[in-house]
Amino acid sequence: MSSESKNTSSKPDISRYPVPDLDSLPDDIRERILAVQEKAKFIPNVFIVLAYRPAEFRAFFAYHDAVMEREGSTLSPAEKEMIIVATSAANSCQYCVVAHGALLRIFSKEPLLADQIAVNYLHAPITMKQKQMLAFSVKLCRTPELIEDADYAQLRAQGFNDEDILDIAGVTSFFGLSNRMAIVMNMQANTEFYTMAREPKK
Repeated sequence: MSSESKNTSSKPDISRYPVPDLDSLPDDIRERILAVQEKAKFIPNVFIVLAYRPAEFRAFFAYHDAVMEREGSTLSPAEKEMIIVATSAANSCQYCVVAHGALLRIFSKEPLLADQIAVNYLHAPITMKQKQMLAFSVKLCRTPELIEDADYAQLRAQGFNDEDILDIAGVTSFFGLSNRMAIVMNMQANTEFYTMAREPKK
């Protein structure tokens, strides 16, 4: 696609593909985006970029909600964001590292943690259990063919059960999709994400 046909709106270049106007979207998608805007005070670019293909938008966010908001999951929101940041960094996905780094800072209340995990989770100030979780996640992300029984045994030794392991795998796998779509679409992170929660609350 040529650079001249990138966007159908006056928005800055946040995607290689056309960026739809909010008013042109189906009602259910527009309502979801407006709800996010009301809560966050801005529209994360992932929503408006993926709305280019409404059916895929619906499928993407339905699976996102199923994985990230699964009732009964024992992984904390911060731990899920740790997985996303570590694996997105392994996949060199700028959008997801920046956006979910901001969410990790918010959920963990640790202004430095997202950067530390993105660079090298082994040197981050997290528990051994969380490091084992990330070791499994990154291995599944980059070399899934090498996952073996010993990997499950190491997770169980840290207190994870089979449902936890499936949660770890679900988050890792879903964001593997997200990383690849963001890279191909040249999705750009909102400037708000870069500075969000950088300073501890007084």
